[in-house]
Amino acid sequence: MTDSDHHRDHLESRTVVVPRGKAIEMLQAQAADVTRLYARPMTQWRLALRRFRERKSGMIGLGIVVALILVAILAPVLAPYDPIQILIGKEDVSRYESPCIHALGCPEDRPQHIMGIDGNVRDQFSRVIYGSRVSLTLGFFTVTLALFVGAGIGAVAGFRGGWFDNIAMRVMDVILGFPSLLLAIAIVAVLGPGLRNALLAIAIVTMPGYARVMRAQVLAIKESDFVSASRALGASSRHILFRRVIPNALTPLVVLATLGVATAILEAAGLSFLGLGAQPPAAEWGSMLATERNQVFTAPHLVFYPGLAIMITVLGFNLMGDGLRDALDPTLNK
Repeated sequence: MTDSDHHRDHLESRTVVVPRGKAIEMLQAQAADVTRLYARPMTQWRLALRRFRERKSGMIGLGIVVALILVAILAPVLAPYDPIQILIGKEDVSRYESPCIHALGCPEDRPQHIMGIDGNVRDQFSRVIYGSRVSLTLGFFTVTLALFVGAGIGAVAGFRGGWFDNIAMRVMDVILGFPSLLLAIAIVAVLGPGLRNALLAIAIVTMPGYARVMRAQVLAIKESDFVSASRALGASSRHILFRRVIPNALTPLVVLATLGVATAILEAAGLSFLGLGAQPPAAEWGSMLATERNQVFTAPHLVFYPGLAIMITVLGFNLMGDGLRDALDPTLNK
């Protein structure tokens, strides 16, 4: 027997016999994996989404935010009373009445008010539920306005440079030179109290952050090879800015905007607490705290629940923003 025969016998002895059906299933699974790989390429945003799902804190924050949005949308269904309805003459209740929950032992003959009655004989639970609408709407609209205006100024300033860059950034530096809440108070004091003016004031004081971040991103991206290639191919400056530069500069702005919603809600609550934001009888958490601040020892539930709502909302957006930052920052995923 030759050496080749010995080698062939050795290979045959090590060969594993796989049933035909099992082999076909293995080949089909491999083909399906290859098909998925080429049909759905792992883009940057898809990778970021997968990394975000792995962040437990980010997912917890996302769950809190989604729950708050659902509460705001379903407020007419969840709230048992109108938020500005005064219950005098309609129910046997009094001012500053403690919470009454039948499932926790409250007598059945008493009207159920989960968070008690405020100083104007209104259902506190309904006001907290409707307050989510005001706070979330104000936070989202404020960040949207500040993001579009600030990012637009920063993008043009960084891409164009020259005198426009100097003037725009010096204006942003002046705004950043003032404490944000004090500047917002001054703006609302000039424009007049109200939610609309509070929204505008908060957008103005938060706008420089988006402008500076966008400008820094544009300055780095406009020197990239793909931008130089587009310019060599004859693309216009507008095409390069809006189709090449800005889409690649949005990653840090997404994180900043998510965290900015929490900041906007806090500042809006602060303005309402001072009487410069939402005006009575609107159901807004900061205004509710201001109205019942003197009852912190006699009726603490009237201060506790609006404060808890603000804390949970800010915590949710901060956790979600931290998760997005970890998912979108490539240096944290090596």
